[in-house]
Amino acid sequence: MSTSTLKSESLSEQDRALIVATQSGLPLVPDPWAELGQQLNMPAGEVLARFQQMQQSGVIRRVAAVPDHYRLGYRFNGMTVWDVRDDAIATLGEKVGGLPFVSHCYQRPRHLPYWSYNLFAMVHGTSKDEVEHKAGQIRDLLGDACSGHTILYSSAILKKTGLRLRKQADKQ
Repeated sequence: MSTSTLKSESLSEQDRALIVATQSGLPLVPDPWAELGQQLNMPAGEVLARFQQMQQSGVIRRVAAVPDHYRLGYRFNGMTVWDVRDDAIATLGEKVGGLPFVSHCYQRPRHLPYWSYNLFAMVHGTSKDEVEHKAGQIRDLLGDACSGHTILYSSAILKKTGLRLRKQADKQ
């Protein structure tokens, strides 16, 4: 789970308990809502409704899988960065983000004259050649609207955790 700035004092005890119970991730079972409900003595429907309400109110942004690409065999992880015409970036960014091999895609501002790239798309592969082949497919899709790109390869796994709350006793 990822979150925006949050005052934990504004959470109900049930919501706080749900967040604490999922700080290491959702249970890896067919029905994680029921499993959490059983752990917290709460009906599965209420667990899901509370997560949906926390998302709608902005307490959490999303509930999503966070894979460890290295353990899945994807040892080459490249953030492809593209200099795309401003009048085409919305349409093309949507298409790039829809490619099955792009895990996330977003627009960022340029910082001229040092950084001309405004479209970012993460690509994972089992080899450098695979990542470069996928980047070539993105390049073909962008066509003349793209005037340059590069690939920034990951050298380490960074923070992959969601929302963390201190226990009530730790706050004093």
